[in-house]
Amino acid sequence: MKRNNFFVLVFLMVLILPSVELSAQKTKSQLEQEKKENLRRIAEAERILNETASEKKATLGQLQALNQQINARESLIRSIGSEIRILDGEISDLRIVVSSLQNDLKHLKDEYAEQIYSSYKANRGNSRLMFLFSSKDFNQLIQRLKYLEQYADARRLQAEQIEVVTKELNDQRSKVEAKRAEQQTLLNQQVRESRKLARSKKKQSELVAQLTKKERQLRKEVEDRKAANRRLNTLIAKIIEDEVKKSSTASSAVAASEAELTRLFESRKNALEWPVHGFITSPFGKQQHPVLKRVTIINDGVDIQTEKGSKVKAVFDGQVTMIAPVAGKNNIVMIRHGDYITIYARLKTVNVKSGQRVKANDIIGEVFTDKDGKSELEFQIYKGTTKLNPENWLAMK
Repeated sequence: MKRNNFFVLVFLMVLILPSVELSAQKTKSQLEQEKKENLRRIAEAERILNETASEKKATLGQLQALNQQINARESLIRSIGSEIRILDGEISDLRIVVSSLQNDLKHLKDEYAEQIYSSYKANRGNSRLMFLFSSKDFNQLIQRLKYLEQYADARRLQAEQIEVVTKELNDQRSKVEAKRAEQQTLLNQQVRESRKLARSKKKQSELVAQLTKKERQLRKEVEDRKAANRRLNTLIAKIIEDEVKKSSTASSAVAASEAELTRLFESRKNALEWPVHGFITSPFGKQQHPVLKRVTIINDGVDIQTEKGSKVKAVFDGQVTMIAPVAGKNNIVMIRHGDYITIYARLKTVNVKSGQRVKANDIIGEVFTDKDGKSELEFQIYKGTTKLNPENWLAMK
């Protein structure tokens, strides 16, 4: 009875383990997706870094692309580490099952050997026929016949159980080896990525050191940017004022249409398409300059660094309300979406006209590439006169 209970317990463990692996598999699938996204980000940053590095001089664009690559690689290493830890748990669970199966198999073999030995002792000098024909009466004969059948069935069942457990034990051992091989592959990848990270951080330190020597030039760039921001903000304020006046005199039908567009735009919060592929180098709001100490910059939107020649797209349906050149910002496009306005600055060329209706993902222009080889779009979102953080509206990558 004890042996049967033990075998049932092991059998249940074998049944339960796959479900445990499936629940962990979901997390592993998410980590695999994370890894793919981080590898994509690393490759994207590498392409952009190569464009800026082709100028053969240290620039903020290089540093920003390198910072993105470092962040993506650190995230990749963390994902690999999480996968390794999951595999540790799975291997540990499998080893528990293997150990239990080994013990169960030993018990089964010991009992089977005991049955064989007992049968040999019982039959030594006595045949089964003699055992049957020595019955006192017919009922005893039937009872002895049933006993022999049951005994034969028990031995056959014992042999089958040994075969089943042996097969399951071999399967579980194979799973352990497969998991260990998978873990070793991940460990090797982690080591390679850690070495690449160390090289990137060394290059980052060298770039910062080179850029620090250009303090005067960097400070001038900060002041030029502030002046460009003031010019853009003055223009935006004027356009918004004009739009408010138009709205106040709009017909009820137009007002209803604008209200619906506002509602639809709001429903896309955290889900708007990116205006250009790339990564954010300067987030919304006040922040420390990446090189200059005690120098802060204020961003009214986000800066998205991308590849040379990248097409800029509208993030949502709307109407183009302004196209204008602004010193320090190149070409500007403003699109109205009901009560909301999106602004696309630093465009090399513009593909739309003022008053034109556009759909989400329509190409509105091409990003500008500066003398340092950096291609960067400045993207802003307003509701009325209120500046909003675009990262709260764009889809998560």
